[in-house]
Amino acid sequence: MLNDHAKLMQAVMVAGEITGRKKLQKMIYIAKKVDFPFQERFQFHFYGPYSEELTTRVEELCNMGFLNEVKEKKGGYFQYRYTLTDPGMEFLSLNEVEMPYLQDCLVDMNEQNARFLELVSTVLYFDNLSKAEVAGKVFTLKASQRYTEAEIDEAYHYIEALKEKAKLH
Repeated sequence: MLNDHAKLMQAVMVAGEITGRKKLQKMIYIAKKVDFPFQERFQFHFYGPYSEELTTRVEELCNMGFLNEVKEKKGGYFQYRYTLTDPGMEFLSLNEVEMPYLQDCLVDMNEQNARFLELVSTVLYFDNLSKAEVAGKVFTLKASQRYTEAEIDEAYHYIEALKEKAKLH
């Protein structure tokens, strides 16, 4: 019943701590796109792929006491930090989730900034298009972020590196 919740808890646990709602959304989306079995549906939103289901699951896990959400004031905005609680760890120990290599991928993603993960997730969202068409989408839909061709190339290289990490250990 809580299989999808357990997968999300596993993701937060192996990442250690995830800072930012946007970053959490992007990390789960990217993990899903490199073939980890996350079930949440995503639509394209202001900051790239977004899942209402994921937002609801995070709220449910916080309400159940399995995830800890800390709200911090950062300048003119609030930032959220997510960690797994002790009851969350206990639940996971009883409900094992098999996702080999997830930790390698999520730790790597967690070291990236949210802006770069937004670019990577946007590139993956349009992965049915050619690289030139994807660049056009990025320059149009993400004009305010001022991404460069070099950053788009870096995103493609990063995606390939993650796919290798997800499969080759």
